[in-house]
Amino acid sequence: MPSVGVKIYSVFFKLWLRHRLQSLAAAGGGPDPAAAAFGVSCRPDEATAPANPAFSAADGVASKDLHIDPNSSLSVRIFLPTPPPPAPHAHLLAHSRRASDPTPAPASNGAAPYRGYLPHAVSSPRAPASARRRLPIVVQFHGGGFATGSSSATANDAFCRRVAKLCDAIIVAVGYRLAPESRYPAAFEDGVKVLKWIAKQANLAMMSKVGGGVDTFGASTVEPWIAAHGDPARCVLLGASCGANIADYVTRKVVEDSKPFDPIKVVAQVLMYPFFIGSVPTHSEIRLANSYFYDKSTCILAWRLFLSEKEFNLDHPAANPLAPGRGGPPLKCMPPTLTVIAEHDWMRDRAIAYSEELRKVNVDSPVLDYKDTVHEFATLDVFLKTPQAQACAEDIAIWMKKYISLRGHEFSY
Repeated sequence: MPSVGVKIYSVFFKLWLRHRLQSLAAAGGGPDPAAAAFGVSCRPDEATAPANPAFSAADGVASKDLHIDPNSSLSVRIFLPTPPPPAPHAHLLAHSRRASDPTPAPASNGAAPYRGYLPHAVSSPRAPASARRRLPIVVQFHGGGFATGSSSATANDAFCRRVAKLCDAIIVAVGYRLAPESRYPAAFEDGVKVLKWIAKQANLAMMSKVGGGVDTFGASTVEPWIAAHGDPARCVLLGASCGANIADYVTRKVVEDSKPFDPIKVVAQVLMYPFFIGSVPTHSEIRLANSYFYDKSTCILAWRLFLSEKEFNLDHPAANPLAPGRGGPPLKCMPPTLTVIAEHDWMRDRAIAYSEELRKVNVDSPVLDYKDTVHEFATLDVFLKTPQAQACAEDIAIWMKKYISLRGHEFSY
């Protein structure tokens, strides 16, 4: 069972969350359709971590924020892990560049400034760019019941840094539009837009090799961290709580028609305690309806904020992945899917059922069940330093490396 401190904190957290959702419901989305379409991707009163484009001395990960859609508040925070150890004799090349390198020395706090990250060459430091090792891309969707949270939230920033370091991957954390200002399908469409944006960066990078670097209108420059260092052929979608619903939706869109996302290849997805629900309650929904932090009644209120009054239905395709008549691609076409669940989470049974349906059609779909844990145990600020949260991130990294590794099995970089 969770500790007494966790139980007490849970009581206050549920009161705060319910009050927050009720306040948002009372405020509504606002009368201005243009403002509603633009939306918000971060609540001003929520704690956020500033982006740090230098490689942090604490974890060796750099980050920066980008607003990628001029017509909405959609944004991303990109996390780039520190360069690997230099290849043999690379110090000679570095010495030859030092005289002409205007970049200042590392800051006194130990953080190394970004100076054109170039992953080490496969065989030689002088190998062409095409031979250099590129990093897989993990697209991450935060939780918060579609109405709270952000890509720059303190807890989400810490979680993404942890995953970037463990997986040696570029993390693109999506700051999708929040409800009720932007209801369904805004957050889901934002997930699709971000994946298309990453594909565009890869295509622009190819153009830059032949003197391009701009789109057909000559307006778009290449985003260097993704274009120069990311491998679009090794992309993983990862979502926590309601973010898992978004990840699954985006994955289905790619499976349905991959051409708009070319050259992106989604090789796997990770669903962390997905925000699934349905009209017919499962055993865990009955037994754990008043569970810690996120009880069922509060989560239903979040769904009412996300879905319009006309669309509200617990068997909505966004809420129930196994609802009759949902449509979409056959489950057998889905990529490998890792599902993370918590022992004291009322949503666990439906996540298990979805994973079982994937396994029935021979999709690699394991379930990681963590004892004495609650919903968002690996991504909520109060739990980030717990052994379960750290073990969960490590387990996710081990599983993902089966699909993002260049050799096809974990620890094979």
